[in-house]
Amino acid sequence: MRILVQKFGGTSLAAEEARAWAVHHVKQALDGEFRVVVVVSAMGRKGAPYATDTLLGLIEPGSAPPREVDLLLSCGEIISAVTFAALLRGQGVQAVALTGGQAGILTEGEFGSAPILRVKPGRIRKELEQGRVVVVAGFQGQTEDGEITTLGRGGSDTTATALGAALDAERVDIFTDVEGIMTADPRIVENARRLRRATYTEICNLAYQGAKVIHPRAVEIAMRKNIPVRVRATMSDDEGTLVTHLGSGERLEGRDPGDRLVTGITQTAHITQVKVKQSSGLPPVHREVFQAMARSGISVDFINVGPDGLRFTVTESDAQRAGEILRKLNVEAELVPRCAKVSVVGAGIAGVPGVMARIVDALAEEGIDILQSADSHTTIWCLVREEHMKRAVCALHRRFALDQVSR
Repeated sequence: MRILVQKFGGTSLAAEEARAWAVHHVKQALDGEFRVVVVVSAMGRKGAPYATDTLLGLIEPGSAPPREVDLLLSCGEIISAVTFAALLRGQGVQAVALTGGQAGILTEGEFGSAPILRVKPGRIRKELEQGRVVVVAGFQGQTEDGEITTLGRGGSDTTATALGAALDAERVDIFTDVEGIMTADPRIVENARRLRRATYTEICNLAYQGAKVIHPRAVEIAMRKNIPVRVRATMSDDEGTLVTHLGSGERLEGRDPGDRLVTGITQTAHITQVKVKQSSGLPPVHREVFQAMARSGISVDFINVGPDGLRFTVTESDAQRAGEILRKLNVEAELVPRCAKVSVVGAGIAGVPGVMARIVDALAEEGIDILQSADSHTTIWCLVREEHMKRAVCALHRRFALDQVSR
């Protein structure tokens, strides 16, 4: 069977017009002789009757154990699956709705963010062989002993690519409210361009650094099985952005692969920088500081360690606790609030001289100070003041000519 997995997010199912487009995409795939598996999120966003945040608001924080919270939150996707399957049948398409557990998604028992152990797609294959579209409730699975679990942030994306991998799907289509993956956030950069094609690694890095279109965990699952992923707009027939491995001799955006230095610019706001000074003649404080943060469940990022001290960042919501921990440790520290991380991502960065020089030059021309920086094979990060974040993103987008990427 030629199998296509289609995932529709909450905004793709929230309104009648969007649902009609979703049905159109399913029918189009069937006309292309695909057997179709649809993964759905809960309908709408916060405030909508069955949205995940709305369901969570029905109970007081801490009033239910994690097991029962997952039981509650799973209802939104189940409602969505049943109603969408009914909508398909009303349009003459044979369809059946399944929960995540019924679809064969087995997870560990970590309620709230359960890792997938394996997928047993036998039930889905039987339904597909009988000519039905299988509509699966995303964001959820089931433990070996039958407990319902949720998969955490990006769970429906993860459901889609996990099923795609288990079924050896020809492709996974992620439908959303934007036209594909952009070179920057279009709310910040007016002339941000849509990428026609990008590699798994590039999109993972963009997602980890703040781009919200697809969850990086979902991309990693697809990458392991080399399942192509296409990110598309629900209310359009445009093919969006194709995410895949770049094979030998293939071309990216109409150029040789090595010619595209930078793929995109992204950003993460609401960060606090922590600067810890190492006092001369005293034992290093690095180990003590990081162990204390770990014990308190504070995730640290953007880490620079040196003989004169260390620098790292925490989220704004963890900053007060981090400061209290440092005071108890009696270390000399400064917290710099209202920072943002701006990231330059591109598979072509590795080994190319002058990239950092261009970044520094672009920000200097805007009078933007770099508070801290770091790099990897595909990403260069700069920490700036939050008030400078938008100007920094725009300046870097211009400097690397991302407005010239062909649509």
